[in-house]
Amino acid sequence: MNVFTNLDEDWAPEDVAARLERGEIELIDVRETYEREAGHVPAPATIELERLAANAETIPKDRTVVFQCRLGARSAMATRAFRAAGWDAHNQIGGREGWVERGLPLTRAWWRTH
Repeated sequence: MNVFTNLDEDWAPEDVAARLERGEIELIDVRETYEREAGHVPAPATIELERLAANAETIPKDRTVVFQCRLGARSAMATRAFRAAGWDAHNQIGGREGWVERGLPLTRAWWRTH
């Protein structure tokens, strides 16, 4: 956590993992497609940050949404924009790297495992 962390908006990877497992959230990975080759959280939706606004109507407004990127900066931008537009949106602290640092599971990109 750092001085820019907002505890109302920003959730620790462990919290996101628990909420995801309980089916309480929509997790959206905003990284570029090529970044997913390094691994991703199991079962996230993927919408690259540059395409997020154009695809906003596909993101449920009646569910809590958590954005994730590699380190947390891009997902923080998405979180602020979606909160301002009325979504219950949150940023996963530390991004995928924070997820990995805490030993949470990753899935390799489908084209690497099939």
